[in-house]
Amino acid sequence: MRSALKESRTNMTRHPAPRPLALVTVGLLILGCAACTSASGETVGSADHPGALAKNCGTGKKFKIGFAQANNAEPYRQHVNSELKQLAKGYPDFDITIADGRGDSNKQISDVENFQTQQVDLLMISPFEAQPLTPTVSQLYAKGTPVIELDRQTTGDKYTAFVGGDNQAIGKAAGTYTAQKVLPNGGEVAILEGLTSTTPAVQRTKGFTEGVAANPKIKVVAVQPADWLPDKAQTVFDAMLRANPGIKAVYANNDLMANGAYLALKGQNKVGDVAIIGTDGLPDEAGGDRAVIDGRMTATFVYPTGAKEALDLAKSILVDCAKSVERNTVVDTTLITKDNAQAAIDKARN
Repeated sequence: MRSALKESRTNMTRHPAPRPLALVTVGLLILGCAACTSASGETVGSADHPGALAKNCGTGKKFKIGFAQANNAEPYRQHVNSELKQLAKGYPDFDITIADGRGDSNKQISDVENFQTQQVDLLMISPFEAQPLTPTVSQLYAKGTPVIELDRQTTGDKYTAFVGGDNQAIGKAAGTYTAQKVLPNGGEVAILEGLTSTTPAVQRTKGFTEGVAANPKIKVVAVQPADWLPDKAQTVFDAMLRANPGIKAVYANNDLMANGAYLALKGQNKVGDVAIIGTDGLPDEAGGDRAVIDGRMTATFVYPTGAKEALDLAKSILVDCAKSVERNTVVDTTLITKDNAQAAIDKARN
């Protein structure tokens, strides 16, 4: 037997410390009960498995899982999809469909509605934006469909479980690394934010400012969104450098924007004058790990996909008929520097 994982045909248009830093898995549990109910008051579980988180669960069945991805065009999300497809081979009970949100909240809302029409047994979602996706995801959850939010969250508490890195902790680790290792004697720092309507952008920026605050000689002189995009980051950082020629380090909420910052430095003949710290740490040839090896970035922090943890949760809910699962699973990050970048790439290839 093997798993079937396909791209959604109806949704195929187009379209972010001293090592290792271990983040703690938070054990908040969804409480089990004899006859659990969904947010709408409907009974969740079956006669055979009262109180189970899924209405349809058990061994020897085939389960439909819909994954509403935020934007397949982003390298990080391509990495998530690839890892999910590879790992799904070990879950023969799952038939997983990936829908491409194309970086458009309206498109992703439609994707979730389509999955609801298809009566998927479980929804996975990486919301492009938190607030716009909340009502649709909450509605699906209220009707008794388990929801695993991956990497990004909606607002409120209408979901079964969240899996992802601790974005604020990752940002703080980047800030601490900058304060202690990059600019121990202080200096001016800039921040390139992702899309500010997304939780990772807000949390990574907040964490970074907390981290650099440990060094009173560091001053954050510019903070501006570049929406996760390298071309926009290049334009934004070019303007930052002209307004603040004394900038000595820039923190980018993802490695794509970090690359844009590098191109801005190259355009002003300042390569090597400004340290670049990113987030994602992808191991492919165009990823942050390679950029660190090549000297285009000083360091990056791995943002893990959480694919394995999400699939394990799905198995607990659908196959094992769990009455409770961990509400919040935080997966580890690692600081990537020249000392360990090649090892990280080699590990990913094996």
